[in-house]
Amino acid sequence: MLLAKQPDFDVIHFEALGPEAHHLQKATRAKIDQGALPVGHRMMLTPLTVQAFLSQHSSIAWPSLITTKTHSIVADSFFESHGQHRPGIITRSAGYDHFEHLVARAHVTSLRQYCVDAVAQTAMKFVYCIAGSLADYTEKCATFDRKSCEAFSQLGPHLTLTVFGVGRIGKRVYELAQANGLTVQGVDVRESQLHSIYGDSVRFVSRDHAIRSSHILVNAMNLTKDASSPFFNVGYFSKDFLARSPNPLAFINVTRGEIAPESGLLELLTNGALVGLGLDVFSHESKLVQALDGERVLDFDILASIQLIARAQLRTANVYVQPHQAFNSDVAAKTKADEALVHVVAWFKNGAQKFDDELPYY
Repeated sequence: MLLAKQPDFDVIHFEALGPEAHHLQKATRAKIDQGALPVGHRMMLTPLTVQAFLSQHSSIAWPSLITTKTHSIVADSFFESHGQHRPGIITRSAGYDHFEHLVARAHVTSLRQYCVDAVAQTAMKFVYCIAGSLADYTEKCATFDRKSCEAFSQLGPHLTLTVFGVGRIGKRVYELAQANGLTVQGVDVRESQLHSIYGDSVRFVSRDHAIRSSHILVNAMNLTKDASSPFFNVGYFSKDFLARSPNPLAFINVTRGEIAPESGLLELLTNGALVGLGLDVFSHESKLVQALDGERVLDFDILASIQLIARAQLRTANVYVQPHQAFNSDVAAKTKADEALVHVVAWFKNGAQKFDDELPYY
């Protein structure tokens, strides 16, 4: 059904499906019952991306606010329909790099709380898999070979884990690693700002010190693609940087693949400089999916990703992968919807002029 020229809805939630759609409905009703949203608040849920929705509904009267996940491409008509007034976009993701380029045209905010524990626990799951040489041990169980298993790495203060990006997720990774007895340190370009928040609970070191002293690296940084930004980090974990480690090194990535190009990771794994990998994310994930479906690709990072996935599946290397699901805990869907509604309430409380917390964050 085509939308009327006057918006029929105050907000449209795109890419809303499954349990998340249910929780969005429930959270909206709760905010109305609490008086945080008016009784007449109108919201629409669709499982479609923005572009897929527009292919079926070419004429749309845009509301002042939309929410999406990471696969939507926001149409020019959304911005143009509001004239000089910047509309609002909530990305229902912890990452926000896919919308950073829109901040001049829209108020943009993301979810910064919902998956903190889920992603941090995923990082620790990878720590245990890599340190425990899980692939080797499970493969040997096929013949119950107890004699040739390699020695696993016992966690303790003799191993140093460095968290890169000590925001909410990174701070939780830091705490969990510390609770597991590891020596822990952090690297963050916002060190002085974060020190005023964390005090002495986080030991910050330089990037150079980290690569010389670490046995395990965990990437918890948001991806920043803007080359002019002080937070620019595409290719941050380059082959040359990681190769500077004097220790057998394990690398774990739970935020964005482009921060650590897979071609470099594969080469370092092959030559033994990396002793383990835990990857929840990959570079160019939509293209990677197409390549896994058989489409021909030439991108070195995608080709390397395919090899790393195969090694993980065949248990031929100390590599562990999953399809960008670090946020997919049993509590994440509910808390994701609840946090999205906090931003919805703030948007209308502020007269559809701004969010209480929006990009740029720092």
